[in-house]
Formats: sequence, structure tokens, C-alpha cells
Amino acid sequence: MKCLAIIPALNESASIENIIREIRLAQPAFDLVVVDDGSQDGTTSVARANGVRVLPLPFNLGIGGAVQAGFMYAHENDFDIAVQIDGDGQHDPSEIGKILAPIMANAADVVVGSRYLNDHTFGHAVHRRFLIRVFALLVTLATGKRFTDTSSSFRAYNRRAIRICADDYPQGFLESVESLVSLSRYRLQIVEVPVTIRQRSTGSTSLSLGRTMAYSIKVTIAIAMGVMRRGPQARGD
Repeated sequence: MKCLAIIPALNESASIENIIREIRLAQPAFDLVVVDDGSQDGTTSVARANGVRVLPLPFNLGIGGAVQAGFMYAHENDFDIAVQIDGDGQHDPSEIGKILAPIMANAADVVVGSRYLNDHTFGHAVHRRFLIRVFALLVTLATGKRFTDTSSSFRAYNRRAIRICADDYPQGFLESVESLVSLSRYRLQIVEVPVTIRQRSTGSTSLSLGRTMAYSIKVTIAIAMGVMRRGPQARGD
């Protein structure tokens, strides 16, 4: 099967080389693509120096736009599986096998790596921990399926999910939350598996308190609208 690691990155020149190396060690058969979301440092040059294809976006689109660009690349190049893994080093490539397993067993279309299934305590700020719990509750109510870590972007997608995300993927900084509602509307089977998320070793999060609160309002509205909309059918279904 053709498998792709999609690595969205913004100003991750200090960490991108190491994450590329770790993915290659863990999954040597994978292709890799770095989606550079308008970085102002050497992210693109470091990735290219390591032999990785880069999709350099002309300006910062936000994480949703960067991830969708990766899905479009995966769909256009006929990949069977795509794994989304951040370029900041928080996701452990040695655990890619965990999120691949349900797809390989035809038990899921989308797999989310959850840091909370094993009661792992992750060092988010208080406001982010609170919002993570709120979003988990909202998405659970909206989809009828229990989720514990809706903000996790360590995910795997099969061919059908790739096609859908290439055409229809939420934009903005909390797209991971919205996407679970959107993908559920396409009647995709989504499961969570336990993973360990590492502390960021370089850089800092773009989600300040103000930005988090602003996007939380947007996401809450989007979830409510998503519940009221009639479920679409994916192209080709």
C-alpha cells in the first residue's frame, strides 16, 4: 500500500530534520511531504536538504489550509493511507503503527491518537485543558460517539477519507475539532487509540489565550451548524 506522512509546518526549522529522521526510521516505506505554511525561517530548505518533497504555501493559510493541501497531494498522487504528524516533534513516529492498525484491519476510516485514553497527563495551560474537555463533550454529543481528544492532530486516514478531506476540510486553528463532526457526517468510521504526546522541544504554540477563546466560539457555532446540516455523500460513493 502507498502510505504518505503529511507534515504541516510553520517555522519548524529547528525540529523538522529530526522528525523526518524519526519517521524514516519508524516507517521506512512511507513517502513524506512537508507542507510549509508560509514559514519565515529555513523550514523548506531544511526539509529539502533531507530529500523530502515540500509544498511551500505562498503565505500562511493556517493549519486547516496546510493540512488540506497535504490531503490534495495525497489524493492526486493516489495514496492509500495518509498519516498526519506535526512538524514540532510532539508526535512520536514510533507510534505510527498504533494509528495504522485499525485501518489495516479495515476497522476504521480515520484513526485519532488520543493522549487521554490512558489517563496521560499532558502539560497544557489550564484554559486549553478546559477547552479540550468542552470540545470533547460537544463533539461526543454532536456525533453520538465518545471522543476524548478532539484536538489531537496525530491521525491516520484511508483512501476514502483522504478523498473527502481533499475536497472538504475545515479551515482555522481548531480544524481538528470541526473535522470530527464533518467526517462523521460522511458516515466515516472514526476510532481513537491511545498514544503518548511529547512536550514541544522547540518553538511555541500559536494558540494564545485570546486566539483560543475566539476560535472556541467559532468551533462551537460550526459544530452546532454541522449537527443541523443533512449528511453529505462523498464524491464517487
